[in-house]
Amino acid sequence: MGEETWSIDDILATLRTSGGRITATKRALVQALVETREHVTAEALTAAVQIHAPEASPSTIYRNLEELEQLGIVVHAHLGRAAAVYHLAGPVHGHLLCSRCGVTLEVPSTLFEPLVHAVRRDFDFDVDRHHLAISGVCGSCRDAELHS
Repeated sequence: MGEETWSIDDILATLRTSGGRITATKRALVQALVETREHVTAEALTAAVQIHAPEASPSTIYRNLEELEQLGIVVHAHLGRAAAVYHLAGPVHGHLLCSRCGVTLEVPSTLFEPLVHAVRRDFDFDVDRHHLAISGVCGSCRDAELHS
């Protein structure tokens, strides 16, 4: 399923089909992921879940995220030195990360195809496209630096 098509009901149905229990914490996590629709840390998800399920612990959130990832519902990525971020699974994409302001831009995986093929050919190594992030400086930060 693409990111645009995941609904709370779709995710809960997938969990039920796989034999997973639907707890209040898991339901609140699914709701937070669907409502956020962007890359978010486990810490931010824990805070969002605790609004509806105050008993939810960070370890429970991580376990639930792992279960959702194993089912192909959620993907995590490591963007720079920051904590891993999670988002609903959808089209594979890469990330451009500004090392100054922290803005993250999603870019289509096709942009990285020549790199992915060259790495496989030259190094016999397969790139995990869900975790592909390139650090640099965004245009706004570059322009601000030029004008200061």
